[in-house]
Amino acid sequence: MQLVEELQIVPTRYFKKLTGTNGIWEIRVLVATDIFRFPGFFDGSNVIVLNHAFQKNSQKTPSQEISTAETRRKEYFNRKLKR
Repeated sequence: MQLVEELQIVPTRYFKKLTGTNGIWEIRVLVATDIFRFPGFFDGSNVIVLNHAFQKNSQKTPSQEISTAETRRKEYFNRKLKR
């Protein structure tokens, strides 16, 4: 996560947009032999809001995790508009 915070250009190995989503990005963290994913989205050009984390067990990101991230993104911006 420090790479995403500090580097101007982060390698896609650690941070990339998930194709076929509504603005969902994913931070990948490798701990020993486990890979953890943190889906999130941008709020402006400098703020990344991370939704949740999960351990990835397959090549493809599970559709339920993408759905959760998109729902939370929508809820976040709806709450922000109401302020």
